[in-house]
Amino acid sequence: MRKRWSRIFALSMGIPLLLAMLAACGAGTTGSGGSATATTNGPITLKIGTDFPVSSKDESAGKPAENGAHLAVNQANQQKLVPNVTFQFDPQDDVGPSGAHDAATGQKNVAALIGDALVVGIAGPLNSSVAQAELPEANQASFPIISPANTNDCLTQTQPASECGGKNDKLPTYRPSGKVTYFRIATRDQFQGGALADFAFKTKGWKSAYIIDDTETYGVGIATSVQAEWAKLGGKLLGRSSEAPTTTSYVNLLTQIATLKPDVIFFGGNDSTGGTLLRQQMLQVPALKTVPMVAGDGTQTSAFARTIGTYKPDGSNGGPVFTSVASVHLTGSAADKFISDYSAAYGASNIGAYSAGGYDCAMVLIQAVKAALASGAKPPANSGDSAQATVFRQAVINAIQHISYTGVTGHISFDANGDTTSRIISIYTIADNPNSGDGWSFITQVTL
Repeated sequence: MRKRWSRIFALSMGIPLLLAMLAACGAGTTGSGGSATATTNGPITLKIGTDFPVSSKDESAGKPAENGAHLAVNQANQQKLVPNVTFQFDPQDDVGPSGAHDAATGQKNVAALIGDALVVGIAGPLNSSVAQAELPEANQASFPIISPANTNDCLTQTQPASECGGKNDKLPTYRPSGKVTYFRIATRDQFQGGALADFAFKTKGWKSAYIIDDTETYGVGIATSVQAEWAKLGGKLLGRSSEAPTTTSYVNLLTQIATLKPDVIFFGGNDSTGGTLLRQQMLQVPALKTVPMVAGDGTQTSAFARTIGTYKPDGSNGGPVFTSVASVHLTGSAADKFISDYSAAYGASNIGAYSAGGYDCAMVLIQAVKAALASGAKPPANSGDSAQATVFRQAVINAIQHISYTGVTGHISFDANGDTTSRIISIYTIADNPNSGDGWSFITQVTL
C-alpha cells in the first residue's frame, strides 16, 4: 500500500477533505462504505456511464465488463452507499459498423456522456484504440474515465521510449489540459507482455518464437513488449508480421512460418481481430497443428475458449493456448461473493475476464462521488447544468487520484500518471470444460 500521498494531499486539498476521503474510500470489501456523510439537503440523482463493446463480435469481451459495472451501481443503490444519492446506469456500446469495437463510435459515446451533466464519469473503455480516441475530449472536459482493461503503455507513459517516447509521445494529445483525468486498474503491456514472454521461455522452455499482431494499438503494443522481453531472455525471434483485423485467411503466412519451425506463436490482438481465426487456421497447416499459441487478455474471452476448445495431449485439437489477464486472479471471500452475486444476476456462464474489473471501476467512481460530496462539492442540479458538472467532476477526479480502496480485484490506488500501483499478471489456459464459467483455467500469477 502507498501512504506517501497523505501529506501532499492534506496540504493541497485541506485536512477536512483528507479525513472525508479516508473515511469514504477506505472500504474494505465490496458492499462496505466509509462513515462520511454527503453534505446535501435533499435527494440527488447522478449517473454512472460505461463504454464497452457489448454486441456482435466483441460481445463476449465487453458485455461481462458492462454487467460488472451495472451490478456495482445496483448494489450501491440497494445498500445506500452514498447517502441521499441514487445512481442511474448509463451504458454505451462502442461497437461500430464492422461489428467490432470502434474508436469513432467510442468517441461519440463519450461526447454524449460528457454532454449530460449528471454523468459523473465512466467505467471503460475495454480497448486501448478506443481509449485513444476518447481521451482528448474527456480530458479537456475534466471528465473521469476509469478502464478495467486498457493496457497500452503510451496512454499514460513516455516509456518504453521505443514505443512512447520522442515523436511517438502522445501525452500532449491525450492530456490537452495538462491534468490527469484517465485512470486504469489493469497492468500495462510492458509488464503483461514481459510476463507472457517469461512464462513461455522460463516456465515452458520454448526458445524460438514467431510474433503476429493485429495492427491495432493494443495488439501492436503487447506484441512489441513480448518481443523486447524475448530478446532480453535470449529467445530466438523467427520473425514478426502485422495483419489487419479484416484478414480472412492466415494460411499462406502460417505456411511460411511452419518452415521456420517455431516452438511457439505469439499473437497480439483480440479474439475478434484475428485471434480466433488464426488459431483455427493453424490446424490447417500440418507442421503447426500442435504448436502452442500464446496471447494477451484480448483473447481471454468465453467465445474464444468455447470456439477453440480444450487442448488434447494427442494433438487432435491443436496445440495448447495460454493467455494472460492484466489483473489479479479472483480469490478470497470478496471474490466469492462477487462471483455469486454476478452469477445470480447474469448467469455463471456470462462472467468474463473483466467482469470484476468493470465492477471495481464503477465502485471507485461511486466512492469518489461519496468523497467529493463529503468534501462539500456541489453536484449538478440537472442534465443541463454543465458549469457545475465540470466543477463536480473535477472533485471526483481529485478523489480518484488519492483513493485507497480494496475491491474484488484487490487493493486499488493510482500513481501520478493514473496507472494502477498493482502490477499483477495472471496466466490461464482453456479449461477442461470450456462451456463452464468463463471457459478458462488459472495456471499462475506473477507480481512485478
